[in-house]
Amino acid sequence: MAGSDPFFEVKNAFYLGNYQHCINEAQKTKVSDPLLKAERDVFMYRAYLAQRKYAVVLDEIHSASSPELQAIRLFADYLSNEADRPSIIKTLDGKMSGSVDIANSTFLLMAASIYFHEQSFGSALRVLRQSESSLECAAMMVQTLLKINRVDLARKELKRMQEADDDATLTQLALAWFNMTVGGEKLQDAFYIYQEMCDKYTTTPLLLNGQATCLMLQGKVDDAESLLQEAQEKDSNNPETLINLIVASQHLGKSFEVTNRYISQLKDAHNKHCFVGDYTTKVNRSLLAVPKLGQQRCNLLLSSVNLIEDV
Repeated sequence: MAGSDPFFEVKNAFYLGNYQHCINEAQKTKVSDPLLKAERDVFMYRAYLAQRKYAVVLDEIHSASSPELQAIRLFADYLSNEADRPSIIKTLDGKMSGSVDIANSTFLLMAASIYFHEQSFGSALRVLRQSESSLECAAMMVQTLLKINRVDLARKELKRMQEADDDATLTQLALAWFNMTVGGEKLQDAFYIYQEMCDKYTTTPLLLNGQATCLMLQGKVDDAESLLQEAQEKDSNNPETLINLIVASQHLGKSFEVTNRYISQLKDAHNKHCFVGDYTTKVNRSLLAVPKLGQQRCNLLLSSVNLIEDV
C-alpha cells in the first residue's frame, strides 16, 4: 500500500493524529502534477485545521484553488467564525440541495464534519452515504453511527471497510472504535489495535487516548493515567487528553486542585468544547440548587459518573 501511494506517509500521519509530521512530510514531497499537488495539499491543510491554525488555511486557500481545497476553506470558516456559522450552514444546505460532485470526497468529508459539529448526525450520514468508494467517508460513517448508538449499522459499514481493505489504518481504527463501543472482551482487542499502531508507526495523543480509554473502561485507571501523562507530554493542550485526565483524577480520588487544574486548562485552550459547555451547565445548575455553596464546593458535587457520561 505504501509503495503504490506517494502520499502514504502524509495520509497515515494525519489519520494517526501526528499532524506536524503530516505537514512536514507534505512540504518535503515535491510533485509537478496539479492533481497530485492538490491531493497532497488537502491533507496538509487539514492537518493545520487539526492544529487550530485556521489563519494558515484562510490565508493560503483562495478563489482560484481547487474544489477540494475550497471545501477545506469552508470548514476553516466554520471553525474560526462562530458568529457566521448559521450563514455558513445555510450556504452548505443550499449546496447539498443542488448537484453535488460525489467524486469530491473532500467536500463530502468537510460537509459531514460541519454537520457532525452541529450534532446534526442525520445530515452528516446523508452526506457520507453519497460517497461510492472513499474509505475515509466510510470510517466517518462508522464514527457517526456509533455516536448515535446504531451499533448494528456501524457493524455493516465496518464490514464493507474490511472487505475493501482490511489492513488499512482507517479500517483498523474503525475496528478499534467499534470494539470500544461493544465493550467487554472487545476492549482488550481495541487496546491491542492501538498498541500495534504505536509499535508500527509512533505513539500519538490519539492512539494513547484510545488505549487509555480502553483501560479506564476495564477499571485500570492507574495504568490509563500513565498513558494520559505520556500523551500530555506530546501535546499539553490536547482536549481529549485533558478530558480523560479529568475523569481519571476523579476515579483515583485526586484532590480538587488537581482536577480543577485540568478543567481550567481545558477551558483556557478549548473554551468552546462541548465538554466545557456541559460542565458549565452542571456547575450552574448546582449553584442554583445550593446557592449558599461557593463555586469550589459546587465543583466537588459533580460526580465522576457525570463526567464519564460527557466523555
